Amino acid sequence: MNHINHRGFTLIELMTALLILALLALMSHRGLATVLDTRDHARQETEKWQRVSAFLERFERDIMLASPRPVRTADSSAPPWRGKPAGVAGNGPQIEFSRFASTDNMDVARRLGYHLNNQGQVELWIWPALDVSPESVPVRYAVLSNVARFEVDYLGAILNWEDTWPAAGINVAIPKAIRLRLVLASGEDIVRIYALSS
Repeated sequence: MNHINHRGFTLIELMTALLILALLALMSHRGLATVLDTRDHARQETEKWQRVSAFLERFERDIMLASPRPVRTADSSAPPWRGKPAGVAGNGPQIEFSRFASTDNMDVARRLGYHLNNQGQVELWIWPALDVSPESVPVRYAVLSNVARFEVDYLGAILNWEDTWPAAGINVAIPKAIRLRLVLASGEDIVRIYALSS
């Protein structure tokens, strides 16, 4: 009579197999979490740079249409371009300028401004027309968030950079060029220089 040996797994073998499966599951979970975190970070970075790019395109389009026309108000006039250093308190935006209508007739001639508010947002200020009535109030739109610094310098007629426009002793309506410095809250420092038709 043949004896068949029916041998099963021992408890130690089962525990070892379960331990190996648990370790594999843990490594898979950590790998998947890393992949998902990397994907989320890449998506956030992509969205951030898309917003920055859209802002820079809008800003460039506006300043390239800058007009040398002063603004008439009820009791005085304002220069075609007015700029003050970053952090200077007072009424009005950090930069303010007259702008021609766009060539595609999508926008009319008007007065625009840009300003960094206390919430770290660059605001676009839009007046309803070039000439400002006493009750005229600009509409403000936040066009870029998470900004730590927004600085603009102006190139004068003798090719020196000024942080205020019109600068003392300069009798030019629009600067020859502007230098924009944008520091994001995440630390990136972006500098762009735009030559203007003054």
